Formats: sequence, C-alpha cells, structure tokens
Amino acid sequence: MSFISEEIKVVKEKDPAIKKTVEVFLYSGFWAILSHQIAHKFYLKKMYFTARLISQISRFLTGIEIHPGAKIGKGFFIDHGMGVVIGETCEIGDNVLLYQGVTLGGTGKDVGKRHPTIGNNVMIGSGAKVLGPIKIGNNVKIGSGSVVLKNVPDNVTAVGVPARWSTSYEKNSESAHPSDTLDQLKIPDVIQDEIDNLKNRVDALEKGVNKDDNKDSKDKLEAAI
Repeated sequence: MSFISEEIKVVKEKDPAIKKTVEVFLYSGFWAILSHQIAHKFYLKKMYFTARLISQISRFLTGIEIHPGAKIGKGFFIDHGMGVVIGETCEIGDNVLLYQGVTLGGTGKDVGKRHPTIGNNVMIGSGAKVLGPIKIGNNVKIGSGSVVLKNVPDNVTAVGVPARWSTSYEKNSESAHPSDTLDQLKIPDVIQDEIDNLKNRVDALEKGVNKDDNKDSKDKLEAAI
C-alpha cells in the first residue's frame, strides 16, 4: 500500500491536469506501473510465464509495454503513456518522467545487457527513442522525437536524429531536474549552436587576415618612401 500511496503522490505532483485524487485511478501510466511491480516480482522468482502474462494484459489495457525484467526506481511517471515500450534489461533510476511514444529498446538480437540504463531525474520527451545498452546520465533532458544511440553525460539536453547535446542551456536553467519542470519547449538548437561557433571562428580568421593585410600594406608603403 505504501508504494501505491507514493505513486498516487507522484502522479498528482507531475500532472497539473489532475483536480482530484480519484482521477489518478483513470491514468493508464499509473496502472501500468502497478502491474509492472507485480510482474517484476514474479520475474525475479523465475516465474516468467506468469510475469509475461501480467505484462501483456497490462499492455492490452493501457497501451504501455513494460517488460517484467525491467528495473525501475522510485518516483517513476509515464504521462499519457500510449505507445511506450521498455525493454527487458532496461534500468531506470529515480524520479524519471516519460511521455507518450517513448521507446527504451534494443538495436537487434544482442544478448545480455541490450537496453538503456537511465539515470536519476531524467525527462524523455514524446516519441523519443533510446536504443542499445547505453547510459543516460543524471538530470538529462531528451527532446521529443530524438533518437539516442550513444552514452549521454550528466546535466545536458540531447536533441536530434541522431541526438547531440549542449550544456549551454542548462547554465541558464531554473531547475537541475528536468523531470520536475515538465518542459518540452525550452530545447537548445544544437545545430544552430555549431553554426554560430563556426561563424565566430570565420569572423576571427577574417579579422586576423585583414590585420595582416593592413600590416603588409603599411610595410610596403614605408619601404617605397
């Protein structure tokens, strides 16, 4: 019962649309997480068929597929939830937020650890794909529609296909925990950052060339005199 109380509290904190506590029981993400808790216990006891049966029933009812082998920390929340897929060897830290359409999956028929490890206080935007046995650091934000295929360090925002990241946005962020801000709009444009950096380098080089040209002209004038 303590877990249920904690999960109710998490849902109420994460979703501003909730007006009354009873509405929590209408959330597909809430039921998917509760079902996973039960299925995971059977999985740990190597009662794999029962574990998968529970997870498949949950998938049918909620539209959220969580393999019973996945390890999930405290304060986990799935907003909307439809189309979320979480693989067997996935490990999720504390205070993690997923939006609809997120896939934490594999890249093929690898054996052993083949799904992502997600750190604490992470927010993954709608439609994002995090694939393979990679590690996502703490306090990371992954933009909607991004495809992440390699390790992501702490305290960055990863965006794009394939995903890239920047630390410049976080320096001005009001919160170190993206999973608490619920913000999918304030995402840095990593490509534009690179273009701006290149432009600044070109401007610096042009200034250097112009300075050298002016010096050469001055030297030639003095030599002629």
